[in-house]
Amino acid sequence: MSEFTHFDESGASRMVDVGQKAVTQRMARAECTVSMQAETAAMIQGKRAAKGDVLEVARLAGIMATKKTDDLIPLCHSLGLDSAEVHFEFTSPTHLRVESVVRVEGKTGVEMEALTAVSIAALTVYDMCKAIDRGMEIQAIHLLEKTGGKSGHFRREETA
Repeated sequence: MSEFTHFDESGASRMVDVGQKAVTQRMARAECTVSMQAETAAMIQGKRAAKGDVLEVARLAGIMATKKTDDLIPLCHSLGLDSAEVHFEFTSPTHLRVESVVRVEGKTGVEMEALTAVSIAALTVYDMCKAIDRGMEIQAIHLLEKTGGKSGHFRREETA
């Protein structure tokens, strides 16, 4: 019926059977951007938020989210992750880049875990700063790179 792997021939939902797949080293990197007022960015960088160190709380939230991905997204496999990292970089006075790197030695990839990490980290930034900047936007959540598995290496092409 379809090339979507989460549906059988009749269109019914299913968890992909990875039982016969080879165990390989797998890695996924994802990113997103949080745009905000310059004053909000300065407050975050100066660690002056009333709720505490915004980026450290957001980093912890993103890492913790990787371990809950299968609870959040239907049909995701439960994975014993080897590592999860979340990094932040202010790329301008109003833009925060959030990047995650997730690794596992397993039979299925960690793209969803990496995407979940940046999403939850960005949402945590929003939550901790919404009292002063409700106009923040979470933008361009996407996969940057993935390695391992049958489909091999994927790297997102740079866009202008």
